[in-house]
Amino acid sequence: MIRFEEITNKNIWKVCALEPFEEQKDYVAENIQSLAEAYATRNEGNNAMPLAVYNDDDLIGFVMIGKGTVGNENESDLIKENYSLWRLMIDKKYQGKGLGKQTMDAAMALIRTFPFGAAQKVWLSYEPENTRARDIYLKYGFAETSEMCGNEIIAVYEL
Repeated sequence: MIRFEEITNKNIWKVCALEPFEEQKDYVAENIQSLAEAYATRNEGNNAMPLAVYNDDDLIGFVMIGKGTVGNENESDLIKENYSLWRLMIDKKYQGKGLGKQTMDAAMALIRTFPFGAAQKVWLSYEPENTRARDIYLKYGFAETSEMCGNEIIAVYEL
């Protein structure tokens, strides 16, 4: 069963050691970078929730949820007013077992508790070349918009 735990001194280095497959590394930020972004975002008074993903007792991945700004210039109202599934990564040892979808289900359930206040949507972004992620997110129910976040395509899920 998928569950989330806060990042603590007990698990931080294990979370940082998680890796996707080599061919996925261009599409996924390293977890240590995500943790630094979460720290900076929180220090600026904004919302970031980095979490370790466990399947029972096995650490399998990392997820980060946010709401509001992600620190980019010229952010749209969509970005400023809604939740983001900022990061989602499953370690290469655990991919292909349905755990990504279960993690997505658990992340969406967490977002629906509105930990940072009410919102209408969840958005995420991915590189145009990352067709595997695109297919997964569209199958889940996300819909691409005409918006971009930097060089990444934005897709939205209605809560």
